[in-house]
Amino acid sequence: MLTSLLVSVGIISAVAVFLALLMVIADATIGNYGEVMISVNEGARELQVAGGQPLLKALTEEGIFIPSACGGRGSCGLCKVKVVEGGGQILPTELPWLSEDEKRENIRLSCQFKVKNDLSIQIPEELFLVRQFTTTVESIRDLTHDIKEVRLKLVDPPEIEMTAGQFIQFQVPAYELTDEAVYRAYSMASVPSDSRHIELEIRLVPNGVCTTYVHKYLKEGDEVLVNGPYGDFYLQDTDREIICIAGGSGMAPIKSILLNMNERKSTRKATYFFGARSARDLFLLDEMQELEKSMHDFTFVPALSEPEEQDNWKGETGLITDVVAKHVKNGAECEAYLCGSPGMIDACIKVLTECGVPEERIYYDKFA
Repeated sequence: MLTSLLVSVGIISAVAVFLALLMVIADATIGNYGEVMISVNEGARELQVAGGQPLLKALTEEGIFIPSACGGRGSCGLCKVKVVEGGGQILPTELPWLSEDEKRENIRLSCQFKVKNDLSIQIPEELFLVRQFTTTVESIRDLTHDIKEVRLKLVDPPEIEMTAGQFIQFQVPAYELTDEAVYRAYSMASVPSDSRHIELEIRLVPNGVCTTYVHKYLKEGDEVLVNGPYGDFYLQDTDREIICIAGGSGMAPIKSILLNMNERKSTRKATYFFGARSARDLFLLDEMQELEKSMHDFTFVPALSEPEEQDNWKGETGLITDVVAKHVKNGAECEAYLCGSPGMIDACIKVLTECGVPEERIYYDKFA
């Protein structure tokens, strides 16, 4: 019986190795599509690229940067382009991210389908304005036990024009967790008036390719490539009272928006609810208190969901949604800005609409 079992295992293993070898051979032969042409926006740009690679990668190599918060893993749904001709069938990995209208309009996830023949695509014109920047790490500072502030000095080009709330893509070189350079998206925490620097707040994610690199290997003086800016998460041009909600590194775009408001001497009323688990997860408290003093009508409300005894916490406690519900009584004339995980965002949208904030005036930046 044991002998038969070992023979069966050996046969299965041999078949698996054989199939894997066939896939390698197929990828090197059948999957060799040669050079293909990509026509962008009705011939505004014509690109000749190597076939067989994801469209996202092909465009990036040609200096056209499509936003992709997950770095091309198919888990954020941001890298959408319209494929006018040559796209073929929509892949199963794209379906969760496409609405029925998008499917009818031939919208595709550029990180998922490969360029196998000549294509004609359409992308928003503003993406032609996205640039790649060479930067150097000017400083790295621990904000909490698992969040680092990384300040980059722009070298080439030496300045970036951005709007408070937008994000960039940070390139991680090949190292032990990746055999090729990859991009990850991070919101900028810096104020737009400082066009020569980009400030990021990067939280360590276990086994995260980029966060591990930043927390374990990145050093002051290192060269870093970024591209951007991207995103439509920014303060709307109204006079309405604003409600901001974030947690962890979701602080970044909210901080940028508030600093920009302060510089512009905005008179809009603003309340910022920041959720953390315990006191060791709080940061930039001094900066927020200074903003309370200098801004026209700003209140910072930090809350701990699980304060520890040694925290000696006297502030708000509980889930951030409960704290928001406690403070916001009539949100009909408010607009809200949220940054955090999908679960946190969805929970906050629910409580805000229950408080009267119209859903169309709730703007958010979901982490992938």
